[in-house]
Amino acid sequence: MKKAWLLLGIWFLILGSIKALAAEPSVNLHLSGRVLDTHKEPVDEAEIKILLNGKPLTFRKGEHGHHELESIETEADGSFQIVAEVPEEALRTGRLEIEIFKSSFKPVTLHIESSELAVHGRDVFVVKNVILERHPGPAFWIATVVFVLAYILISFELLHRTVAAMLGAAIMLTVSYTLGAWDPAFRIISYERAIAAIDMNVIFLLMGMMIIVGVLKRTGIFQWCAYKSYQLARGNVFLLCVVLSAFTAVTSAFLDNVTTMLLLTPVTIEIALSLGISPLVLLIPEILASNIGGTATLIGDPPNIMIGSYTGLTFMDFVKNLGPVVVLSMLALFVFSKMVYGRDYARAKVEDVEAFIAKLREEYRITDGTLLTVGLLIMAIVIFFFVTHGIFHMEVSVAALFGAALLFTYALVTRKVDLLEVVEKDIEWTTLLFFMFLFILVGSVEETGLLAIVADGVYKLSQGSLTAAICLILWVAAIMSAFVDNIPFTATMLPITAYLSRVIPGAETNVLWWALALGACFGGNGTMIGASANVVTLGIAEAAGHRIKFFDFMKVAFPYMVLSVAIANVWLLIFY
Repeated sequence: MKKAWLLLGIWFLILGSIKALAAEPSVNLHLSGRVLDTHKEPVDEAEIKILLNGKPLTFRKGEHGHHELESIETEADGSFQIVAEVPEEALRTGRLEIEIFKSSFKPVTLHIESSELAVHGRDVFVVKNVILERHPGPAFWIATVVFVLAYILISFELLHRTVAAMLGAAIMLTVSYTLGAWDPAFRIISYERAIAAIDMNVIFLLMGMMIIVGVLKRTGIFQWCAYKSYQLARGNVFLLCVVLSAFTAVTSAFLDNVTTMLLLTPVTIEIALSLGISPLVLLIPEILASNIGGTATLIGDPPNIMIGSYTGLTFMDFVKNLGPVVVLSMLALFVFSKMVYGRDYARAKVEDVEAFIAKLREEYRITDGTLLTVGLLIMAIVIFFFVTHGIFHMEVSVAALFGAALLFTYALVTRKVDLLEVVEKDIEWTTLLFFMFLFILVGSVEETGLLAIVADGVYKLSQGSLTAAICLILWVAAIMSAFVDNIPFTATMLPITAYLSRVIPGAETNVLWWALALGACFGGNGTMIGASANVVTLGIAEAAGHRIKFFDFMKVAFPYMVLSVAIANVWLLIFY
């Protein structure tokens, strides 16, 4: 009996060996390449399948993959690498195809010709680069509607902007993982892609500067500077306006202009009332100066922070290219203020200048000289790192966090500030969250192709002309930023401007980025809702009994906005 079982085993072993010898030899198919869109930008998370005679092949991802898969997704740079074991005869005589799918793109099935195969022993290599065309499917339309509705809620303050952005981002992700799981055509954005869309350089830079300003303002430095401005003017109200506006512009170039106006406004109101004039004739030029001054540097205004982080432009790039325009616009502001408010300044009553200076000296003094000295020293170190970005290649957010950490540590060790108070009151968490959700919103519409369509439209409208593109971006940014929040607008324009900078001859000088920065920042002066500094300042003035209507502010501010943008336009066309 044992011999029978042994003979049977040997028989099956022989049969298996004969079958293995008779089996068709196979080869290793190495398929790699990149998937790009029509703008030559990489398409990540595109699904790829291999078909042999119409049937899906199983394969491994990359050279060292262990799991057998029927599909993979492209990497962040659009690349893919597949290794599949294929019968040699089937590969030689059969029909080999590659199938690529991603929502909001036209599906593509490509036949791989035998002439495209490079054979080396038992390995066959194929490199296939694929261009996917945009197709506005369900994901595109859902993302566009959600984005527009969120934009309306943010711009017209129908809902708190952080809540509106969070709602929009949450809807994008929820649709992707519910309807998108049922039908890939509804997949808007993946969680991983949404997280990657958040620019943490912007978030950390804002956080660091908020901490630095939060500690510095406890020294009384801002109120003291307002007092010194009045002392310098010696009762000349127009000169006082010039000094206050210049101080506001310089401060806004290095610190948050909202904080600057928050601290200066009460002092300005008190000085104006003592002079017998409306505080608005000093406050409105200060508002305009804060938005102009913030344009001069990378950290001066949120649109610049976003542009700098997106493009890698340095602190000194902004100063050299935007500084001269800001100086010219400030000079124009001084002349404009004299023309508009000259009679108000002339009516000012200055009865006892020396007595009022003495009162201000007593009321607005430096409350902590040691903390101020340490704070200014640390601020100088931070600015040094900003300026030397080209040498150290240190992100501005790292410099800001380093300075914030040093100043925060000193203030806590010496018990000069309360940790919870700074964390709760000075770090604007709602603003930081708003930026994060906004990046996801913009990433979603970029993923589904809305921004690509807009970019193509702008390119066609400009007809490839650099002059037309400069004017178009500058004025559209200015008009839009006057009526809607310039932060979401700038975030939307970043990939559009990047595309135009690549395809329009002459745009390699970064002139379109400067046009976007000038338009977004200067445009904030157009109306009382155009920039956060406007809203904050006029809110404090109204609480003190000095209200100004929307169109009354616009009658003064909008003409100056047009003037400053026109100056910027001429500058860009002459020097670029």
